[in-house]
Amino acid sequence: MTDIYQSQRAMRQMRRQAIQRGVVAILDVGSSKISCLVLRFDGIGRLSDDNSIGSMAGQAGFRVIGAATTRSRGVQFGEITAMQETERAIRTALQQAQKMAEIRVDHVIACFSGANPRSYGLDAQVDLEGQMVTEAEIGRVLNACELPDYGAGREVLHAQPVNFALDNRSGLIDPRGQLGQTLAVDMHMLTVDAVAIQNLVHCVQRCDLELAGIANSAYVSGISALVEDEQELGAACIDMGGGTTSVSIFIKKHMIYADCVRMGGDHVTSDISMGLGISTAVAERIKTMNGGVHATGADDRDFIDIGGDTGDWEHDRRTVSRAELIGIMRPRVEEILEEVRTRLDAAGFDHMPTQQIVLTGGASQIPGLDGMASRILGQRVRLGRPLRVHGLPQSVTGPGFSSVVGLSLFAAHPQDEWWDFELPVDTYPARSLRRAVRWFKDNW
Repeated sequence: MTDIYQSQRAMRQMRRQAIQRGVVAILDVGSSKISCLVLRFDGIGRLSDDNSIGSMAGQAGFRVIGAATTRSRGVQFGEITAMQETERAIRTALQQAQKMAEIRVDHVIACFSGANPRSYGLDAQVDLEGQMVTEAEIGRVLNACELPDYGAGREVLHAQPVNFALDNRSGLIDPRGQLGQTLAVDMHMLTVDAVAIQNLVHCVQRCDLELAGIANSAYVSGISALVEDEQELGAACIDMGGGTTSVSIFIKKHMIYADCVRMGGDHVTSDISMGLGISTAVAERIKTMNGGVHATGADDRDFIDIGGDTGDWEHDRRTVSRAELIGIMRPRVEEILEEVRTRLDAAGFDHMPTQQIVLTGGASQIPGLDGMASRILGQRVRLGRPLRVHGLPQSVTGPGFSSVVGLSLFAAHPQDEWWDFELPVDTYPARSLRRAVRWFKDNW
C-alpha cells in the first residue's frame, strides 16, 4: 500500500499549499461541458485543525467567488481524446471564472468520469495485545491490506478505509483512543485506466496550472447529491452526464462502490439527430424543450417545429409529433437504465439496508425519467440537486453541476485525509492475495 499513499500524499501536499494561498480552482472535465469554480478559503485554520471525519466535514471553510461553464471539446466517454481542443476549452472556462473572481489561480483540483473504474474491497487485521489504538496502529492495519493484482496500465485513484472493527465491534468510524485485542479494517479501492489520468494531468499542465488533486466524478457527485441520511443509511447516486452515466454507492458516509456506463444524454441527442435527419444542435434543443420518455394520447396531436439548416424557411419547415420524439428517446434511456441496473446488481445493492436511488446530472432532467427509473431499477428513486454551498451562483445549482459542487466539498476535506498516517517501516510478510470482497453484505 505504501506507493499509493506516497502518490496521494504528494497530491495532498500541493492541495494544502493551494489552500494556504487562499484560492483554488475546481474543474469538472465532462463530455458535454467543462465547469469551473474558483474557491476562496477563509477558515484555513479550521480545515487543518478540525479532527472531524466524513464527507461533509470542513464544508464551511470556503466560498465560491467565480464560476463558469463552457462547451466541452475533445472529450468522449469522459476521457480526453483531443488534447489541444480540451486545453482550449479548459482555458476558456478558467479565464471566465477567474474574471468573475477577479483573481488569478495557479492550482486546480479536477474530476473526470469514464476510464473504466473498478471497485475492490480489501480487508486486514492486526493484533493490539490490549494496547490503545493510536495512529501507528492504524498505519499498521492499513499497510496490512493486501493489494489485488489490478493489472498493468491501471492506477489507484481512491483508497479509503470505510469501516473499522475492534474485537467484535464493527462499524467504527474512528477507533483512535479505544482499547482492544484485534483491530480490523475494510477498505474500498478504486482503480482507473492510467492513461486517462496521465492525459488529464498533461492537459492541466499545458494550461500552466498545477494539479493539486484528482477525483472520480461518481464519487464527488454522490457527496453533493445525496443528503446526509442517504450517505449514512445507504444509497446509490446515478449521475447521468453527456457521454457517461456514473454509478456510486454510499453507506456509513463512505463510497463503497463505483462504476460507469459508457452512455449518456449525448447518445439520446445523437439518436434524435439520426432518427429525424436534423443537426445535433437542433436535436439537443428539441430534446431539452420537448423531450420525454412517457407518451400520452395528447402527444400524438402535439407537433414540434424542427426546422432545418438551409436558411430557407419554406424549404426547412418540418414538424414532428411529440409522440414520435418520445418514441426515439425512450429506447435509449431504457438501455442506459438497464445497464445501470446490471451494475447495481453486480455490486450487491439489493443487500443494502435501504435501497434509495438518487438521479442527478444534466441528462436526469428528462421529464418522466424518475418514473421510468423506479420501474426499471425497482427501488425508491428521487431527483437530486447539488447541496448549496456558500457563494454558489444560481446558474450552477442544477443537477448538471452535482460533480463540480461535490468536488469543491471533496477539495475542502478529502475523506481519507485523517488516515494519512506514517506507515511502519517494517512491512509485513506478503500474504496470499485476497479476492475483492463485497464486505458490506456481512457487516450491515
